[in-house]
Amino acid sequence: MFLDDDEPQHKKPQPKNLEVMSIDALNEYIADLHTEIKRAQEAIDKKQSSRSAADSFFKS
Repeated sequence: MFLDDDEPQHKKPQPKNLEVMSIDALNEYIADLHTEIKRAQEAIDKKQSSRSAADSFFKS
């Protein structure tokens, strides 16, 4: 048995310490998060589109 068998496969990243970040760094961090949210939303939209296409194909 491996030692990491009981470990979760996907650990949530630790939150950043915002107290030590400057205002400029915080604004950049927010911009990066917005970019990542947009990227995730585009991936969701693409998957939903594929699922809808598959559902309509198999219902026919």
